[in-house]
Amino acid sequence: MSALTDQLTARISSDGPISLADFMAECLLHPEHGYYTTQTPFGTQGDFTTAPEISQMFGELLGLSLAQCWLDQGAPGTFTLAELGPGRGTLMADLLRATRGVPGFHTALQLYLVEASPNLQQQQAKALTGSDVTWVDTVDKLPQQPLFLVANEFFDALPIRQFVRDGEGWREKRIGLVDGNLGFGLGPEAPQPALEHRLLDTTNGDLVELSPATAPILSSLAQRIASHGGAALIADYGDWRSLGDTLQALKSHAPVDPLETPGESDLTAHVDFEVLCSVAAGAGCAHSKVTPQGVFLERLGITDRARSLAAGREGEALESLIAAHRRLTHPSEMGNLFKVLGITPAGIAPPPGLTA
Repeated sequence: MSALTDQLTARISSDGPISLADFMAECLLHPEHGYYTTQTPFGTQGDFTTAPEISQMFGELLGLSLAQCWLDQGAPGTFTLAELGPGRGTLMADLLRATRGVPGFHTALQLYLVEASPNLQQQQAKALTGSDVTWVDTVDKLPQQPLFLVANEFFDALPIRQFVRDGEGWREKRIGLVDGNLGFGLGPEAPQPALEHRLLDTTNGDLVELSPATAPILSSLAQRIASHGGAALIADYGDWRSLGDTLQALKSHAPVDPLETPGESDLTAHVDFEVLCSVAAGAGCAHSKVTPQGVFLERLGITDRARSLAAGREGEALESLIAAHRRLTHPSEMGNLFKVLGITPAGIAPPPGLTA
């Protein structure tokens, strides 16, 4: 039994069952025993592989899309270039390399990474050697100026709460003790104002998920974009509206029981893109259509970029490039499961690769 399991068991024994959001927050962010504090999440030696780790093409194309937004908005002389949850810094390194030829872009940008993990900050610093980076632990600390932002697989890692419909109310799925071990159960039936509208499209026994942190984070970002200009590109897996249990735990690239090894596996859930669009609109921004990642990347020319990179490659190097292109774009791989959303000031066209 892990140290974090012992702490969670003691907490539940003393205070009673906890929400899934509290459990996820402890598992991912505990200062001593949390996943992002103690583990190496990314790459073949970690527990999962993200799009930037699959191919440089992903970060390059997102960077050029954002740079075009910057040009289309008059190339503001000072702006924030930011990434939420930058992993090992791979995406940002590729983005910066691809945009080096955009006149004035690098001179005007102030680079901010929103990252709470000291361990990951060190890895990001290595990947971005030579860049002037400012780290902040919350989006509220980003400057009040034009903001051009990327967020890849960030919102899926935010803690969620789960509710099961019971008549005209809801019962929250919580984590308590079953025969001394961590186990799932349901709290008492109660109304949930935030889910009032879901009574129209759910039936008894349906499970829906809420991410309490999503709206405040996106609202803070969207308010900056609405007030000062800029754009956000959000890439994540999920769909238009939450329905069903999407919590998953990954360890060594394989699914595991989320309660089995707290703090030792990655915990994520599908993103509700309807919430992202609603919050962006409420802050005064425009948003694009939610677009499959494969469609977005093909519109930006990923196939032409792959052909360019293929020149001179052969054998294993060429096969790896072909596999990376397929994994990022093919409907049966990441192409459909992952979606991309663009956010811009009201009246401004969405970033290249997306449509209004």
